[in-house]
Amino acid sequence: MTNSEIADHFSMLSKLMDMHGEDAFRAKNYSIAAYNIERLAVELSEMDEAQLFATKGIGGSTGSKILELLQTGKMQALEDIINRTPKGVLEMMQIKGLGPKKIAVIWREMGIESVGELEYACNENRLAAFKGFGSKTQESILQNIAFIRLNQNYRLWAEVENISNVLVSQLQKANPGKLFALSGEVRRQMPTIEFIDIITDADAATLQKQFGVTQGVKTELQGNVLHVDAPNQPAIRLFLTDKDNFYQALFVNSASQEFITAFEAKYEILAAVQSEEEIFASNKLPYIIAPLREKATILEKAAVNNLPQLIQPGDIKGIIHSHSTWSDGADTIEKMAKAAIEKGYEYLVISDHSQSAYYAQGLTPDRIAKQHIEIDALNAQLAPFKIFKSIEADILNDGRLDYNDDVLATFDLVIASVHSNLKMTEQKAMERVLAAIRNPYTTILGHPTGRLLLSREGYPLDHKLIIDECVKHKVVIEINAHPRRLDLDWQWIEYAIEAGALLSIDPDAHAAAAYHDVYYGVLAAQKGGLTKERNLSSFSLKEFEEYLVSV
Repeated sequence: MTNSEIADHFSMLSKLMDMHGEDAFRAKNYSIAAYNIERLAVELSEMDEAQLFATKGIGGSTGSKILELLQTGKMQALEDIINRTPKGVLEMMQIKGLGPKKIAVIWREMGIESVGELEYACNENRLAAFKGFGSKTQESILQNIAFIRLNQNYRLWAEVENISNVLVSQLQKANPGKLFALSGEVRRQMPTIEFIDIITDADAATLQKQFGVTQGVKTELQGNVLHVDAPNQPAIRLFLTDKDNFYQALFVNSASQEFITAFEAKYEILAAVQSEEEIFASNKLPYIIAPLREKATILEKAAVNNLPQLIQPGDIKGIIHSHSTWSDGADTIEKMAKAAIEKGYEYLVISDHSQSAYYAQGLTPDRIAKQHIEIDALNAQLAPFKIFKSIEADILNDGRLDYNDDVLATFDLVIASVHSNLKMTEQKAMERVLAAIRNPYTTILGHPTGRLLLSREGYPLDHKLIIDECVKHKVVIEINAHPRRLDLDWQWIEYAIEAGALLSIDPDAHAAAAYHDVYYGVLAAQKGGLTKERNLSSFSLKEFEEYLVSV
């Protein structure tokens, strides 16, 4: 083990001790030891024990730990403190500009335990409320997180959509007369993506030559699959076929294994066809788009011509669930409203955070009253467009909402969400969420599991019971459209529809620019078979007002 590697161990120990609030004097000594070791002219591994302990700057505690490292390759003190530190907090140490003390605040005071949660908090302007953090710090953190994420295997669908389309376009231009089409996870609109998969009839040698022009790009041909590794880009796989089998390969690679197995059991996947539509037509089936090719049950619906008329981005009539500068949003209510009008929406639901969300400047009852005065004035000014008075009320630890009934009664609708104490058993999570669903003031259950894709698993729920109770109590289930949430997960949408639930694709917008997230919510909802009729945010202003009166 080199001096540099030994120094890294002491530096890490010092930082983690600071982060855990342990003996500051000892932590400082370990930091100094790391500094001194790094600059030694002689490798510690070449010293005998007497020389080691005689070296300036190395005391008894430091020397014994160096011996431990040299003899075992480990430092038990470091191993112990690492085991007491969440993995996500350790990963934060990679973020440039975040020292131990700042990470301690992020972890201990903000309750953030992963890089993904930290990114989400920065985007919601949450760090700015804490001493030592500001807008510049948030922006710097976001930039460094983006850099780190470029080296991860999985990406959000929203992060690869444009890259994938541009890549296919460039390949087509470079190879006139050849066929290229997206397949795999990207075409199926999966929430997270490991590979950009492309079907092509171009030859491997030509493609390898074309990719090889770009510095740092590596290619490897394995059978009929060309793997492309490009710096700072998602992994790319090109599935090579001939022109006659192109659409057969596209079909097979644009569906789950469950779907393909079910299809082959009853139908024939023809080769030498001119389109995927021809494969379906030859089997007397209507065309099933790739995002729906997940479960075998979709084939049963297709067989009786009962495929859903899927919701489209243009079917969204209003923005439900948005935050303004009254809490942790970046834009004023007026700016949010005017942006919604410009985009053709009929209404806006302002649902700032409730009082328990102190980190997000949650609204106290007196501030709620003042906000409602502002909304009334804006409604008079912007009619017929309408701003609805709402709140994203925290579901407290015992399942109560964040205000008493008198305050809750002042809102047009209430979105109930869990934001704190997310580490729960299923029993605890169910008790908490069910209590909120049964509250007569709850209109919408916000981001039901609290998950953050690639960063945080949601708390465990019995989804069927949650959905059934929402139906029973006329509570709408949100499909949070933020590309890092997409919660309710698409896999539960089919059951929700069958149970008679009403869902709502909501952007959870913390700025007017975030209205675009509705697009990602719609694409996720398509996978579950959602139609506009079963989506609250597709209701016209009149229909929305009538719905609120009816519940």
